[in-house]
Amino acid sequence: MTTIETQTQTATPPTLTPHPSIPKIPRGPVTATLNFYQPPPDASKPFNYVEQPPLGHPQRNYSDKEQTLTIDDIRNREAEFNLNTHAFAAVQDVRSQADRALFDDDDAIKRVYYPEVEALLLKATGAKRILLFDHTIRLASPGANRAPVNRVHIDQTTASTAQRVRFHLPEAEAEEALKGRYRIVNVWRPLNPPIVAHPLAFADSTSVPDEAMVGIEHRYPDRTGETAAVKHTDGQRWWYWSGMEEGERLLLQCFDSEGGARVPHSAFIDPRSEEGAGRESIEVRALVFG
Repeated sequence: MTTIETQTQTATPPTLTPHPSIPKIPRGPVTATLNFYQPPPDASKPFNYVEQPPLGHPQRNYSDKEQTLTIDDIRNREAEFNLNTHAFAAVQDVRSQADRALFDDDDAIKRVYYPEVEALLLKATGAKRILLFDHTIRLASPGANRAPVNRVHIDQTTASTAQRVRFHLPEAEAEEALKGRYRIVNVWRPLNPPIVAHPLAFADSTSVPDEAMVGIEHRYPDRTGETAAVKHTDGQRWWYWSGMEEGERLLLQCFDSEGGARVPHSAFIDPRSEEGAGRESIEVRALVFG
């Protein structure tokens, strides 16, 4: 039996609220706006503080460039996409013992939901080992501690993924793991389905060139990691999964040491959504070995 290893440092999860009645789920392609990378005006190294920045410093020194584009729907096309090529995959008919109330309890999430995520990833990726290292609950409601991120990004870069491996494993074990295939995959699910407002957009990895990626210093109180912002380039193909249900999971590959498929993603505002239909979701992040 595989042991689940975690290094989660999360605040007490917020109390989740029931989803309002939704008369209609928007389906099909949608024209919407995504926020892409706009560099700092002084051409300095871009940075973002994860928590409160030091006195006199901005939260981040770069800005956004809006781009209106078409986001296509993978609904009824789920089987066409995979992690190795597109860097995202859709999994359906997932059974779970984790009901809504469980996600109010951080320890219960790790005790009940983490084993489900581990089993899902082992089956979906064919990996030899899964190390779950954190999770985030996001609420699209005023004053939420962690709201949906309406900015195109990738959670990790080549450098920060290797740093993650070394951070979570003993030195000798980490160096051995880095000789083989290692990945970071997020498992994303709705907590108040179906997802209608603030759905998640994700790009086909093959349509986003490496030169569109910009490393961002991700500054924690005790260390500095790196995420990737993304510039808009011609030919990018964007997707979302309309009306995601309770038994559906979206796999988002942020890094792969073999093949390199990685998925830019962002929440977005669907102009067809009913006002007030806020989104609640959880993403669990995993190091995937082998």
